[in-house]
Amino acid sequence: MAATDDELRERFGGALTFDTREHLRGLLERRLLFNRCGACGIWIYPSYPICPECWSDDVTPAEVAGDGTIYLLTTLYQGRRVVGLDYASPTPVAAVELVEQPGLRYVAPVVNTDPAGLALGARVRLTWVERDGRPMPAFELS
Repeated sequence: MAATDDELRERFGGALTFDTREHLRGLLERRLLFNRCGACGIWIYPSYPICPECWSDDVTPAEVAGDGTIYLLTTLYQGRRVVGLDYASPTPVAAVELVEQPGLRYVAPVVNTDPAGLALGARVRLTWVERDGRPMPAFELS
């Protein structure tokens, strides 16, 4: 059963908008959902209700595979307090270009690897971690 708007608001707070609703529902189901245009087929992220390419309003959420390559990489040594995240060790975060479409990128931590072994262009796949009682997307080397 899909999460209600009240459940999404409780779990994600201010991140809930009309345009992000299905993406957030997908996260709770461990599915990475992006909007996709039914007219021209492009993937749209961040989510918009109208295709920025062809202006069609035939936009619906669809699941991405989560495979891609590291496009941009940084390492966090400090940050806001998040349950389940410990800055005592470096936390690599990557913008991953997904295989579905050139330029379609998603930012998430890279887990289960030594940060020193990461590089631009490395192949990664989607995995999930628990943060503050909710599933969150992450990537790991493939």
